[in-house]
Amino acid sequence: MVRKARVVFDESPPDDFDPAKPYADPVAMLEYREHLVREKWIHIETAKIIREKLKWCYRVEGINHLQKCRHLVQQYLEATRGVGWGKDARPHEFHGPKKDPESE
Repeated sequence: MVRKARVVFDESPPDDFDPAKPYADPVAMLEYREHLVREKWIHIETAKIIREKLKWCYRVEGINHLQKCRHLVQQYLEATRGVGWGKDARPHEFHGPKKDPESE
């Protein structure tokens, strides 16, 4: 019996999804939604790992943490920018643009 060297995952969004008509192919829309959720979880877990490294750096460096941990702070800020589960973080294909209450 031969063991495979590595497992390969398909990490790309579905090819047949059309953002202009998201409900034309429901299967492609659900696959695209799963792709977005998977990518979101990857970003969240990356931010958690950087946060743990930052905590460790703060504890180890003590009073010099402002200078020695600056690169981790920048990485953490970049990793957390735009990460969230709210409606505003979702792509417009699923909920449309924001409606202005004054225009109604």
